[in-house]
Amino acid sequence: MHITLIGGTGLIGSRLAQRLRLAGHTVVAAAPSTGVNTLTGQGLPEALQGAQVLVDVSNSPDFADQAVLDFFQTSTRQLIRAATAAGVRHYVALSIVGIDRPPGNGYFRAKLAQEALIRASALPHTIVRATQFHEFVGAIADAATRDGVVHATSAGIQTIAADDVALALAGVAQNAPLNGVCEIAGPQPMGMDALMRQALALRGDARRVVTDDAAPYFGAVLQASTLLPGPDAWLAPTTWPAWHERQSGRDNLPQTQATDTGGMMAR
Repeated sequence: MHITLIGGTGLIGSRLAQRLRLAGHTVVAAAPSTGVNTLTGQGLPEALQGAQVLVDVSNSPDFADQAVLDFFQTSTRQLIRAATAAGVRHYVALSIVGIDRPPGNGYFRAKLAQEALIRASALPHTIVRATQFHEFVGAIADAATRDGVVHATSAGIQTIAADDVALALAGVAQNAPLNGVCEIAGPQPMGMDALMRQALALRGDARRVVTDDAAPYFGAVLQASTLLPGPDAWLAPTTWPAWHERQSGRDNLPQTQATDTGGMMAR
């Protein structure tokens, strides 16, 4: 199978490319660094030539509300036009669990706009909504820190490892389109405050975590289940503590060995 990955050199894309190549598929990893620009359309016809499947795991370089909306609307329109012209038979897009539940933030609204464009196209498609990644738990804590204290809501979160996201996307890309949405999530739902305490303790981070249900999550005040998947979600195997232990082990490897085994971590 010939598969083109948009965002193919990033956190998810690099892992997904490796999995698909190991499964015997021809993979084009497209990104601005490889000469493919989804905002202008530059390089898209060449990147999609012969592609049967298109997987979009790209992200906006600017997260300001209007900028991220412009990115996903413009790039998705370009991808739909190019994929239609190339005869792509399956358009797979990575999205986010909970973006259709209020209250949303600007990024969620932009991803909803992306989903709406894909659904309105004539292309067979599958939208894969994932929960937040294990890799970004530290960034969540940093964003929630005020005067050295982490303010975190008790609303639920169910983070997933990037490797497990790639595993799920590889399965979707190799199967028939759903023409709808599926959800993937980590194995353990937790309150965000409880996750912050667990994660900071495992990292040896002395910051105190206070439960504050008015604390925003990247601009949105969450309800208890906003970020949690539905009952039919595919649940990944890797817990946050197991992921953290794996990363710590990689960090402690000799440099040559770490380079050999850490290829899936490359951006």
